[in-house]
Amino acid sequence: MIPLIQLQMGQSGMVRALHGGRRFVARLAALGFTPGAPVTIVRNNRFGPLIVTVRDTQIALGRGEAGRILVLLMEGQNGVTAG
Repeated sequence: MIPLIQLQMGQSGMVRALHGGRRFVARLAALGFTPGAPVTIVRNNRFGPLIVTVRDTQIALGRGEAGRILVLLMEGQNGVTAG
């Protein structure tokens, strides 16, 4: 598992875990970030917010938030390592 923030544009992963307090986890779950949900990176410029697609909705996430969402990289995609 790797933090969502490490994925590059166009890469996809499956949400495995959310790390944070109850309010943070509840807010992300309400947005569709639940275990097993596929997530695709639309934009990750290494600064500013990430734009992701989850459950057919584009969402902007702060870099701190994206770092607390752990994903499993989808098969057939490489080039990202769990530093």
